[in-house]
Amino acid sequence: MDRPGGRDPLADRVQTGWKEPKFMIHQEPTQQPSPIYKDIDKDFSERAKDLVSRMTLPEKIGQMLHDAPAIPRLDIPAYNWWNECLHGVGRAGTATVFPQAIGLAASWDTDLFHRAAQVISDEARAKHHEATRKGERGIYQGLTFWSPNVNLFRDPRWGRGQETYGEDPHLTGRLGVAFIKGLQGNDPKYLKVVATPKHFAVHSGPERDRHHFDAKVSEKDLWESYLPHFKECVQEAKAASVMGAYNRVNGEACCASPTLLEKILRQTWGFQGYVVSDCGAICDIYRNHQLVSTPEEAASLAVKNGCDLNCGDTFSALSVAVDQGLLTEEILDRSLARLFEARMRLGLFDPEDKVPFANIPFEINDCQAHRDLSREAARASMVLLKNQNQFLPLSDDLKRIAVIGPNADNLDVLLGNYNGTPSQPITGLQGIISRMESRSEILYAKGCDLTGNKEAGFTEAIAAARKADVVIAFLGLSPRIEGEEGDAAESDFGGDRRHLGLPGMQSRLLFELQETGTPIVLVLFGGSAIVLAQEESWVQAILMAWYPGQEGGNAIADILFGEYSPSGRLPLTFVRSEDQLPPFEDYSMRGRTYRFMTEKPFYPFGYGLSYAQFSYEPLVLNSEEILAGAPLNLTVSLRNISHRTSDEVVQVYLSSLNRFTDCPLRRLVGFRRIRLLPGERIILGFTITPDQMSRIDERGLPILEAGEFEVSAGGSQPDERSEELCGQAPMRARFKVKDA
Repeated sequence: MDRPGGRDPLADRVQTGWKEPKFMIHQEPTQQPSPIYKDIDKDFSERAKDLVSRMTLPEKIGQMLHDAPAIPRLDIPAYNWWNECLHGVGRAGTATVFPQAIGLAASWDTDLFHRAAQVISDEARAKHHEATRKGERGIYQGLTFWSPNVNLFRDPRWGRGQETYGEDPHLTGRLGVAFIKGLQGNDPKYLKVVATPKHFAVHSGPERDRHHFDAKVSEKDLWESYLPHFKECVQEAKAASVMGAYNRVNGEACCASPTLLEKILRQTWGFQGYVVSDCGAICDIYRNHQLVSTPEEAASLAVKNGCDLNCGDTFSALSVAVDQGLLTEEILDRSLARLFEARMRLGLFDPEDKVPFANIPFEINDCQAHRDLSREAARASMVLLKNQNQFLPLSDDLKRIAVIGPNADNLDVLLGNYNGTPSQPITGLQGIISRMESRSEILYAKGCDLTGNKEAGFTEAIAAARKADVVIAFLGLSPRIEGEEGDAAESDFGGDRRHLGLPGMQSRLLFELQETGTPIVLVLFGGSAIVLAQEESWVQAILMAWYPGQEGGNAIADILFGEYSPSGRLPLTFVRSEDQLPPFEDYSMRGRTYRFMTEKPFYPFGYGLSYAQFSYEPLVLNSEEILAGAPLNLTVSLRNISHRTSDEVVQVYLSSLNRFTDCPLRRLVGFRRIRLLPGERIILGFTITPDQMSRIDERGLPILEAGEFEVSAGGSQPDERSEELCGQAPMRARFKVKDA
C-alpha cells in the first residue's frame, strides 16, 4: 500500500536488517532530570555556573548589560539591574522619602540608619513583587540598588556631596555598614535586596570633568582617606556589589582598573560579589579617557579587570572582542556566574513561597509608620548652628510670624536628588502653619528667587517682617543648584558650586530683613557647607535642615517650637571662605577636612548645639601604657544636667603626639548617639584598636610605632573653634604605646 509521498517506510527497515517484533512493550516517556540551576536545594554558586554553561555567546553578552533581555528557552525573565535607594526607593512612584544622605549622616546614628534602610528595603520588595506580578520588569523595578554613595566628601564645592555621609572615613564606614546591612537583611540564605556602595574609588568631582578626569592620589591618601570606608562596606557589611567610578585613578580607568578591582577589591579584601560600571563609564574608556581605541577594546579591558555588568551598552561589543581574541568566553563566564548568583540569592529563580521577603504587602509604601520614622530621622538630622542667648525654642504665644524666603514653600528642597515621591510632603511653611495657625497669624512672602538678581519680592517680605514678632527665613541651596552633572539646571559649574555663599539675592534679602529690627531665625536648606561670614551676625538663630525629606516641615516646627531638642552634628566642615580650600582638582588631602586643615573653620566637623546641657566626667583609661598591637579601652560618664530630654552625640578622637608631619591632626575613632532623660547618667565604653593608632606611611602601609597619644571624649572635637562655640571642652587623657 502506498504511503503519502509514494514511499513505503518499511523499505528502509528491511534494507537495514530490521525485524518485526513478535510483541510490543509499553514504555512510559523518560522524564528528564531537572537542571541543576532550577534545583533550589543546590548551592547558588553551583546553580549559577550550571545556568551559564547552557547559554550561547549572544545570550551571555545580553545578560551583561543593565537591561538584560529574557531567555525564554531557559526560563530566564528579563531583568533591569538599575535601581536607586539613596534615601528611599527612588524614581519608582510613591515611596517614603527620608532626609538626603548628608542629612542622615548628621544624625550620627547607626541604629537610625539601619531602621531607615529596613523600611527602604521593605518598600523595595513590595514594589518589585507588585510589578512582576503584573508582568512589569523595567527600570527602577528590580532589587539591585545602586546605593549608598560612600565617596569621601573631600571638598564642599562638589555637587554630589549631598549624596554622601560626609568628610570622615570612620563616620562614613560605620553609617555605610549600618545602611547596607539594613538593605540586604540577615536571612541566612536570601538577600533582601542588593546594596552597591559607590563610586569605587577616589571620586568626588569636579562633575564637569568626571568623564575624562584622572585623579592623582598618593598611596598614603588612598589607604588613609579614600579606601577605609569601602573596605568596611565590603568586608563587614558584605555588600553584594560595588559600582566603579567614571574617572581614572593614577592613570587607570576605575571601571577597568587592575589595581582597584582585582588587586585591592578582590585579592586583598576578598570581595566575592559583582562589579557594575557607572552609567556610560565603559564608553568613557575609549571615547574620553582614550586608553584604548575601540568599544571592543574598552569592553574587554573592563571585563578582564573585574567589571561584570555594564550600565550602558558598550558590552554589546564583547561578541566582536571574543572573535578578535581580545578575551575568552571563559572570562565572560566568570562575570556571568557572579551576576546570576546575585539574582539567585535574591530568590528571583525560586518559588515566592520559599523567599521570606516576597509577601510584603504593597500598601506599606509610605504608610504612617514609615512617615513617622521619616519625621524622626528629619528631627535627628538637623543641626543647630547658632542660638544667641537661647533665643530658641520659640514661644507658642507669638501673635504674628513672618515666614519668608524662596525655600519656605519649595518641594524640591525637601527631596534632594535620587528621590522618591512622597504622598504627603510637608514644606517649611506648611509645618509652621500646621503647628501655629490656631495660635498665631502667619504672614508669608517669598522675598526673592533662589538665584538671579531680582528684588521684586523684597517690599512684600520687608512689610511682613515689620509686622511680625519673629521672622523665620527659609534660605539656602536647592538640588537645582547643586547635584549631578546634567541634573542641577541652575548650577553654573556643571552641578558643582563655584562659590559657597548664599546664592542670588538671598544675602541681600536677609540684610534688609535684619534692618527691620525683627529677630530672625535662619533655616538653611542644602547638601553642603554654606559660607555665612556676614550673615551669621544678622540673625539670632541658625538651623541647618539639609534636604530633610517628606516630613521636613513638621520636623522644623518641632525643633523651632521646642517639641524636640536639636541634636545633629555636622558631618563636614563649614569653612570661612573658599580661600581656605585647596584647588578643587587636587586630590591630595593636605589642608582638607578637619583631619588636615590647619586654619580655623567657621563651623567645625562634629559641631552642633542643643537645648539641653550635658556634663562629662574625666576619661578613665584601662591603662596609661600599652604594648604595640594591644587595644585601649576607655569609659566616659555622661549626665543630662538640664530639665529636658535630649539626645547627645558623644565623639571620641585620637591624636598622635609623636610629631609626624603627615599624620592627621586628629581622627574620629568612636561615636555614640544617646538619649538621656533629665538628670539621667550613663557610663559609655569605647575601644581604640591598634589599626586606629597606626599611621599610614608613604607606601600606604599601616605603621604602629611607640609613642604618646591623646584621646578626647565629648560632644565635639577637641579643637579651639569647637570649644569657642560650644563653651565646653571635651575630656582629655594621654597614654603611651611601647614596643612589644
